[in-house]
Amino acid sequence: MKITYTFADDTTSEVEVSEEVGTLIMDSRREESNGDRKERYHCWSLDAIDYEGTEYSTPDFASSLFDGTDERDARVRKAFSHLTETQQRRMLMLAAGLSEREIARREGVAIRAVTESIDYARKKFLKFF
Repeated sequence: MKITYTFADDTTSEVEVSEEVGTLIMDSRREESNGDRKERYHCWSLDAIDYEGTEYSTPDFASSLFDGTDERDARVRKAFSHLTETQQRRMLMLAAGLSEREIARREGVAIRAVTESIDYARKKFLKFF
């Protein structure tokens, strides 16, 4: 059986192999082609990934927000103190990398409640910042 190899520079080469090896190579090429086609069909891309969970954030991000001693950090702490406890908790979870959906799931509330709470918290934060 002859197997044709096509190189990156579009040159080709034919190699004589046994029937067993030829079948193995052809099956491997078919599986690779099917995998490529399946991946193109399902459009795997970074846009399709749902970024949730703490694995996408730094573990101590929330505490690092309040570590500094400069004027900007003092303003952040002061503006943050004007938020309700629920708003503070949700903003810290959001800053730590959790999605609004994950926050709602953890707190056992509707996602709309979390979205509205975070929107109001942002507005209130910016008002005092």
